[in-house]
Amino acid sequence: MQLKISASYLTMLLAVMVLMNTYPLLVSQDLVFQAKRSTLLSGAAALNTALSGLDELTEENVGQALAGVDVAGISRSIVTDACGRVLYDTREVGSAAGRYVFYNDLVEALQGNSYMYSVYKEGAFHSSAAQPVLYRNQIIGGIYVYEYDTQQASLLENLSSTLLSISIGIAALVVMLSMIFSRQLTRRLASLQNAIRGVREGAYNRRAILSGHDEFTQIAGEFNDLVDRLQETESARRQFVSDASHELKTPLAAIRLLTDSILQNENMDNATAREFVSDIGQEAERLSRITEDLLRLTRLDSGVAEAAERTEIAPVTGRVVRMLRPVAEEKGVEILVVSITGAAAVATEGELHQIIYNLAENAIKYNRPGGYVRIKAEPKGETAVITVEDNGIGIPDGELSNVFKRFYRVDKARSRAAGGTGLGLSIVSDTVSRRGGAIQAEGVPGGGTRFIVTLPGVERSGEEEP
Repeated sequence: MQLKISASYLTMLLAVMVLMNTYPLLVSQDLVFQAKRSTLLSGAAALNTALSGLDELTEENVGQALAGVDVAGISRSIVTDACGRVLYDTREVGSAAGRYVFYNDLVEALQGNSYMYSVYKEGAFHSSAAQPVLYRNQIIGGIYVYEYDTQQASLLENLSSTLLSISIGIAALVVMLSMIFSRQLTRRLASLQNAIRGVREGAYNRRAILSGHDEFTQIAGEFNDLVDRLQETESARRQFVSDASHELKTPLAAIRLLTDSILQNENMDNATAREFVSDIGQEAERLSRITEDLLRLTRLDSGVAEAAERTEIAPVTGRVVRMLRPVAEEKGVEILVVSITGAAAVATEGELHQIIYNLAENAIKYNRPGGYVRIKAEPKGETAVITVEDNGIGIPDGELSNVFKRFYRVDKARSRAAGGTGLGLSIVSDTVSRRGGAIQAEGVPGGGTRFIVTLPGVERSGEEEP
């Protein structure tokens, strides 16, 4: 990662350096070329003006006409006749006077065209220009001017050297800073990666500790929140497995003890044996209830649920009451139903049955002789409210928030004696939550408990049921 980041920085740096060391030089050269063009053309025009009026060019009259003309910035001036023979040359050493010259510039001028050429090479600007000399629109000769400039070239070389030095300095600084920044970046990523690796290996106490306010810090915060939830889930899972193992172990241990007693006692009478077998059946039934409840919770945790529809609550309540009435009569508890016609909830019939049955069964189990269980259903706006109230032994206020936890029992001895698994209220709570509802428990003045279930009573158009 650090190598890739450094490479990207270096690539951008190289592009900037190339642009920095070429564009200014090209622009500077272009400005010099424009200045040379202006200077040479002005010089050639000055010479042409001095020769105007001559009907014929000779060495004598050209020399006389140009004797007082001094063109600044021109290294060499040449004047030829119409045939290209040099009549005037300012070059002191190696003068071409009397010879024929056929520079491209002069050839173009003798053909009636103005010509300008400039190039930068070998540490100097080489510039030349040529113009025809006319008399009554007839070409009678040509003018050639040339400049050899090392001063501008030296300035351009100094500029190039300065830009190169600056580029090298910037490059060194950028390389150093890129290494520092990339190392800091990769160190933060490495810290986050190590935390992820630790959590993956099961160390749920690992956290990504990053300072600052950038995106990496935000990611680390999200990761830590996720790990917190994961740790809570894992703790709940372990607790659930521990509790489930304990709950399953208790009836299994009782069954084993009872069977060992039967097997070891050869002289056991039939009545005692039947009693032991009856106890084994009860423990097996309890084991079956625990297993069924665990399967229900597993299905709820998996998120798989049947499609829900608007279901009337009154018929479901009636079936629950018919099933529980014998149990209530045996306990001396009266079941009262207050169901307003039209109360319906968006849930499956089986889910409504499970909710009402578990709440009513608990209310009967933990009641007292002469007590009552009141079941009420009513619509409220777009919701349906189911209330199950009893005047039984009640739940201490400090325990009300815990009753929906799995395997939680207010009084473990009394719960086991009543045949409870500690999962019924958890199943109710998870079922209600799965359908987008809510459940709460509250105490009743004078003793007893009231459970209030709120479920959607109207199907939401355009939304899928959970």
